[in-house]
Amino acid sequence: MRIALFVTCLADTMFPAAAKATVRLLERLGHEVVFPAGQTCCGQMHINTGYQKDALPLVRRHVRTFAPYDVVVAPSGSCVGSVRHQHAMVARAAGDEGLAARAEDVAGRTYELSELLVDVLGVEDVGAYYPHRVTYHPTCHSLRMIRVGDKPQRLLRHVRGLELVELPAAEQCCGFGGTFALKNADTSTAMLADKMRHVLGTGAEVCTAGDSSCLMHIGGGLSRLDAGVRTVHLAEILAATEAA
Repeated sequence: MRIALFVTCLADTMFPAAAKATVRLLERLGHEVVFPAGQTCCGQMHINTGYQKDALPLVRRHVRTFAPYDVVVAPSGSCVGSVRHQHAMVARAAGDEGLAARAEDVAGRTYELSELLVDVLGVEDVGAYYPHRVTYHPTCHSLRMIRVGDKPQRLLRHVRGLELVELPAAEQCCGFGGTFALKNADTSTAMLADKMRHVLGTGAEVCTAGDSSCLMHIGGGLSRLDAGVRTVHLAEILAATEAA
């Protein structure tokens, strides 16, 4: 299968390992991964902060860039959520029904990584090897917006050497929420403290998730505590092999 990688801004600029791992994993499974060079920000940040008019050109560009591909994957539940639930809305608010229809078409072919693996490719054992004690944080957008359910955990349970431990109060937000963490810093910090307490309580070596944004927030807090717990994107775990 030929799959287009929607890399996302955060992966491109700050966490390229997650994007590279996505490519490595899919190629190991026998698929061709292409990177459409015309892609830019999907506009989620603009939309979430009330700048829909500024997001409109980004929506147009995203639709134009990914329209030629039958399958699009992103290592981010948050950005996939924006493509599915915001792009057509922005187009309709601007009175562009044609763009809205094209946006819905692209959205229908866009998947978060665990969705692509389990629902589209029909695989749960990706041949990974990762000998660590790991806990999984279900990010808000993946849990509530695109509803990936237990697909990430199903994939993790098939990773050889990995011990998956349940995260208490897993469904609670980590407190990041994009600009929420900036505009409501005290509340965000309190939410992060709760999340870190639960992560540390598992005794895990690694906290994983499907969104680099949440891992950045949680990882930053854990590093300040010098807690010895790392944050690693789900794609990096699934791409890991014994040979690596």
